[in-house]
Amino acid sequence: MRIYPVIQQQIDYARIETAIYYIKDHLQDQPSLEEIAAAVQLSPSHFQKLFTAWAGVSPKKFMQYLSIEYAKSLLQNPAARLLDTAHATGLSGTSRLHDLFITIEGMTPGEFKQGGAGLHINYSFADSPFGQLIIASTTKGICHLFFATDKQQAVDNLRSRFPQATLHPATDKLQQNALGIFHKDWRQLDQIKLHLTGTPFQLKVWESLLKIPQGNLVTYGDIAQHIDKPSAARAVGTAIGSNPIAFLIPCHRVIQNTGRLGGYMWGETRKTAIIGWEAAQQSAGE
Repeated sequence: MRIYPVIQQQIDYARIETAIYYIKDHLQDQPSLEEIAAAVQLSPSHFQKLFTAWAGVSPKKFMQYLSIEYAKSLLQNPAARLLDTAHATGLSGTSRLHDLFITIEGMTPGEFKQGGAGLHINYSFADSPFGQLIIASTTKGICHLFFATDKQQAVDNLRSRFPQATLHPATDKLQQNALGIFHKDWRQLDQIKLHLTGTPFQLKVWESLLKIPQGNLVTYGDIAQHIDKPSAARAVGTAIGSNPIAFLIPCHRVIQNTGRLGGYMWGETRKTAIIGWEAAQQSAGE
């Protein structure tokens, strides 16, 4: 996995995001390198270099990863459509399966009902390839990870999720280890632990998301099948939409059964960027 300075990635992402938005908006026209570069006010050579450093592949190759046809082709692959098969075929060293190093511990019913009463939560801000993040942790694990465009709003959102908890602006080892996923090979990380508040159904759905291999996409119906609730695709969608841990719990890997990417709490353009970036990283590791 390529190691590219995270701070620089965050700075570059604002421009990359504009480029991806342009690609999405003109996908059927398959815009040229020159057209995309002009949209972000860079020379073609500078843009090619910047984009390749960020994604690990050329803009042209990345555009292929973003196409709806690519998503549909993944869904036609049994390994991507059937989660059990994906798990069986995704255990190679390059697959970087989340379930090899992430565990979920649910909060107690008392903690859940009392809004985090008695919990001491550290929180800090960090950069990622896809923009700034707020990350928060209890003594047991990461409890909150959101993309943040406004720091005060991000803190207010965290406080609304845990109104009775004590919040401390501090960085700890749990946070640092979790953030390593953006710029280290996962085999260099200690096990990442999550401490989540949610209903038993939500926790079951989120655990299922952890088993989707990087570079694979599945549908809401696939998740419903996997948790033995085949008629609960709509409820699965609601649970996925409530995911409190961006990227680490990969809700971005779930798309509509039509092959369209669908919505994302942190914006469809960011979801598109993550899917394309992961596909590029997976391709580079094979």
